[in-house]
Order: sequence, then C-alpha cells, then structure tokens
Amino acid sequence: MPKTTKYSSRSMDQNGLVDWSQSENLVWRDLYQRQIAIIQNRACDEFMQGLRLLDLPVDRVPQLGEVNQVLAATTGWQVEQVPSLINFDAFFTLLANKKFPVATFIRNREDFDYLQEPDIFHEIFGHCPLLTNPSFAHFTHTYGKLGLAANKQDRAYLARLYWFTVEFGLLHTADGTRIYGGGILSSPGETIYALESEKPIRQEMVPLEALRTPYRIDIMQPVYFTLNHFDQLFELTQLDIMALVNTAKKLGLKAPLFESKDKLVS
Repeated sequence: MPKTTKYSSRSMDQNGLVDWSQSENLVWRDLYQRQIAIIQNRACDEFMQGLRLLDLPVDRVPQLGEVNQVLAATTGWQVEQVPSLINFDAFFTLLANKKFPVATFIRNREDFDYLQEPDIFHEIFGHCPLLTNPSFAHFTHTYGKLGLAANKQDRAYLARLYWFTVEFGLLHTADGTRIYGGGILSSPGETIYALESEKPIRQEMVPLEALRTPYRIDIMQPVYFTLNHFDQLFELTQLDIMALVNTAKKLGLKAPLFESKDKLVS
C-alpha cells in the first residue's frame, strides 16, 4: 500500500450514513457491473454465496450499516470506517476484534482500472463476501491476533501470508481453479490474468513458502498460491504460524520473480 494518497474518506452523519454524490454512485455502478460479469465462473462458490448474502446495491455505493447487518448475522464480523490509509497497529487491532477496515472513498474515473489504495469497492466487493464464510472469517481473525502481538519484522513476514491468501489466493475445485482473493476479484485485469495467463506460476499453498515469497503491489502477480479446499484456511489457523515465521526468517526470502523496486517490495 502506498504511504500517501490523494484520497480521503468521506464523513458519516449522525446516523452512520455517507452522502455519496451522483458521480460516486455511478462509479460504483460501473465498477460493479463490469466486475460482476467478469467473475462469473472465475470466482469460487464461497465468494459467490457471500455476494448473494450481502445483496449489494448495483446502482449506488452501499452504506456500511447494510453490510454490517449481514456480517453480524453470519459470522459476527463488522466493517468499520477508517481514514484512507491506516498503520499496521490499527489494521491488526481491528482484525483482532473482528472488524474489517473500510475507507469511505471511491476511486475517480481516471483511476477506474487500477488503484493502489484500497477503496470502498475493493474492500466491500472484494473482501466482504467471504467475511460471511466461517473459515475465511476465522482465518482473518486469527491473522489479526497474531499480527497484533508480533514485532515489526515478524509483521512483514505475516503480510506475505495475507497477500497470498486473503488478497491473491486461488482455490482448486471440481470445476477447475477458482479465485477467492479480494485483490484479484476487485480487479478486472487480474481476474482474467490469474486464471488464464500462461505467465504466472500457480503452486500449492505451502505456508512456509508463502511467508518467504516477495511480492510487489503494482504489477500482475508472478506467482499465486492455491488452496486444495476452502477449509484449508481454517486448517492454517491450527498451525504454529509464528514458528513458521521464525523458520522463514532463518531461511530468508526467496529470489523475487520481478524487477526490484525498493519502495514497493515487501
């Protein structure tokens, strides 16, 4: 995530509502309509089920309270308004308390195809459908608690596990490989690239390997990790993840599969 942004979150009124403008609602509509068509037969069934449960509006930006009603009834999670960018302490604190951060801004037309900052479309459309799923919700909660207790160096390793699961994870299914990572499912280009391009490496999810694999946020991913089944996310929480982090630190990072760009390499 970039350290600075031209965007700022919109304020809520006393009823917890954001007064979205007509142009902002139209951006949501166009993003939603484009992406909902692209993810058909590419998103995993668990994501599509969550999307049906959320029943997001097509023609306007959803209000956080609408999303919270569904999350509360399914997994007990909530979304919480945050500034456009937050630090790791705030991020892990929220996840550890079953709250998912959502910045209340939506991208401009000039950033329609790609935005480094996580806007409300990325967070609500990309991530919230799976927060209705118990395995995904438990994994995210466990990750938050681990990150909250970790030091700065350990958090950098944990970030890679999050990146290759919650953001850019793939899933083996009986119907073929499907997507569950929100970073992919909110991006039209990467939704197609992740499944159909011959360029990236797609490998089985081995947590130690994911912890050691560098990534960059501004490119199509050169490597994706694939779960064998969705409940593998729950199984990951039963591992001693911090012991794996310590092993990863001893072994060091793997060679990056991209040209180095210091400020963007994790």
